[in-house]
Amino acid sequence: QVQLVESGGGLVQAGGSLRLSCAASGRTFSRYNVGWFRQAPGKERQFVAGNSWSGGTTIYADSVKGRFTMSRDNAKITAYLQMNSLKPEDTAVYYCAAGVGLSLGSHREYDYWGQGTQVTVSS
Repeated sequence: QVQLVESGGGLVQAGGSLRLSCAASGRTFSRYNVGWFRQAPGKERQFVAGNSWSGGTTIYADSVKGRFTMSRDNAKITAYLQMNSLKPEDTAVYYCAAGVGLSLGSHREYDYWGQGTQVTVSS
């Protein structure tokens, strides 16, 4: 069982930066893949970034490549999403998730979800 709590969201102007954190409970966190997803009002949940449990693979959605960086600290059982050059279209509730599935980019491969943190980017 893994419990996830996101933090770090807020209101930022376009071009600004935010760093999201995903604090996990449970010593087995290091054995889980971790993903970041987002959902804007009226839209489906969208993959943002995913990191394999070994840390060897990290993938990003095309829309955030070069702007967002995902990392994790298994010792602190925390994952991070550094978001730079934010755009109004990045506005959404951001969720972190943990799972053991094969596909980092599919929300169906994740078993545990946080409650989400709101990111709002003003133009």
